[in-house]
Amino acid sequence: MRKTLVTAAGLTALVLVSACSRSASMNRGPDEFAVARQPPLVIPPDYALVPPQPGAVRANEEPASRQALQAMFGGAAPRSTIERDALNAAGDDVSDPGVRSSVGDPDTKVVDKGETTRSIVAAPAGDGQDARVTTPQ
Repeated sequence: MRKTLVTAAGLTALVLVSACSRSASMNRGPDEFAVARQPPLVIPPDYALVPPQPGAVRANEEPASRQALQAMFGGAAPRSTIERDALNAAGDDVSDPGVRSSVGDPDTKVVDKGETTRSIVAAPAGDGQDARVTTPQ
């Protein structure tokens, strides 16, 4: 048994070591210090650009705020027929001009959220001493 184990360990070591190579061709990697020569940059002969004026608006550029809005939200897209039909069925063209005055009406249904919410909403704005609110315990 011991002889078999020693023979198996020896063969395994021989197989593992056989993958190692000492030849010089295997150790040669890319030369990281080699510099490739590039032709120098040349200004083309038809170079006819006007130098920019300090503070002048660029000729073909929109303002940055408009570009940002365009990138975030895209352009105006026409409504699809399904969207138009759904809005017409919901009555998008019928709006109540006095809706703001009817919000504070006594008949308006309101959910009571408790004294804490009322005190937070009624608190004065700001960071000072007057802006602190105590909640009932």
